[in-house]
Amino acid sequence: MVADIKVFLKDEDVPKYWYNVLPDLPKPLPPPVNPQTHEPVDPKMLERIFCKECVKQEISTERWIPIPEELRDIYLMWRPTPLVRARRLEEYLKTPARIYYKWEGVSPPGSHKPNTAAAQAYFAAKQGIKRLTTETGAGQWGSALAFATKLVGLEGMIYMVRVSYYQKPYRRIMMETWGAHVVPSPSDRTDIGRKFLEQDPNHPGSLGISISEAIWDALQRDDTRYSLGSVLNHVILHQSIVGLEAKMEMELLDDYPDVVTGCVGGGSNYGGFMVPFYYDVASKKAPKPVRFVAVEPTSCPTLTKGVYSYDYGDTGKLTPLVPMYTLGYNFIPPPIHAGGLRYHGDAPILCLLRKEGQLEAAAYDQVSVFKAARLFAQVEGFIVAPETAHVVKHVIEEALDAKRKNEERVIIFNNSGHGLMDLAAYDAFLQEKLKPYYYEEEKIRQSLEQLRKEIPWLDEINKKYLGA
Repeated sequence: MVADIKVFLKDEDVPKYWYNVLPDLPKPLPPPVNPQTHEPVDPKMLERIFCKECVKQEISTERWIPIPEELRDIYLMWRPTPLVRARRLEEYLKTPARIYYKWEGVSPPGSHKPNTAAAQAYFAAKQGIKRLTTETGAGQWGSALAFATKLVGLEGMIYMVRVSYYQKPYRRIMMETWGAHVVPSPSDRTDIGRKFLEQDPNHPGSLGISISEAIWDALQRDDTRYSLGSVLNHVILHQSIVGLEAKMEMELLDDYPDVVTGCVGGGSNYGGFMVPFYYDVASKKAPKPVRFVAVEPTSCPTLTKGVYSYDYGDTGKLTPLVPMYTLGYNFIPPPIHAGGLRYHGDAPILCLLRKEGQLEAAAYDQVSVFKAARLFAQVEGFIVAPETAHVVKHVIEEALDAKRKNEERVIIFNNSGHGLMDLAAYDAFLQEKLKPYYYEEEKIRQSLEQLRKEIPWLDEINKKYLGA
């Protein structure tokens, strides 16, 4: 009975290889484009921003990439993580569906983020880099990088979206406890931050602005590189360890999912979780059809209302142009508590799968999301992060749909982090202070019009590389 509720792999079962989905996508991933030349970016240019090994992995076409043994030893601090059958939720909903979740909240920072933070810090240290900069929204990524840099002896400099900096002080304290320096973004440390503060001294910030500040900072010093916690191919590569473990655990239960789902902001937790199952579908090894569903907030509806286009990855326009579903790089999201989901775009890998009809998307408002999270806490015990609460909402909807249709359905989701640093958000919900934000169609239209004004040759490169 115990094995039917929780599955624990052994330390030696932690994967020795990451899975790279690029060779198995339905078509080649469009390249990042240099905004000056309108041509694909030379990977060598990226080595001034990212560490060399991450750039190498970003463009690799090798399907299986070995995990260094030293890094694997670091992973053993929290990996493998358990797969849990949500029996009490099933019983409460009276659904014939079987619900499983991969519990990533057991890592020291409390989320899936250290899977790539540890890898990026490890490769940077091996290269001789002394300092890493990054951005963070809700603080999950920032705390993960603060934790990881300390493990390998690097300095960490973190630009935290201003609204989250004040909403989530305990995440900041976590980062500072691990030795990182944390500032609210926009900040007065960078040219980009100062520009936005001049426009609005109380600017709430955005992930796009924080990314710009972190990149600008990294470019000022030769001993510094930038580290990104989502969106990019090498991040999803590192996070594939989650899905690979989940597949092994499902095999031990002699079960297999009909639905693989997760929350999406930039795409790190869901991308890494779903691609090993997608490999089964692409290689025709899946024992049955599988639906892949990405879940996002109605306040930042990139996959459900955005357009598939090239766009900057940051507000300061320091990144290459990236192919993705986007709301426009100038997008400033409403101040929802799921700070990790407030990004204007999404991972190119997920966006291509969405464009090709192999990935579904759903969006929910934060009030309905917190209602679902409270229900989950009351029946399953765990208080999940506001980001994860979005997929919990979708899982409940899937399970109730299975109930209406009297259909046996196996649902698995990535429970990407705990919400113990987010109790202020739960308090606001319990006191009925949260607003069910919906991002207006008109604002999306205006943002995308601005994108075309800023990049007059946008249609040209979209047609050239996306066929659009």
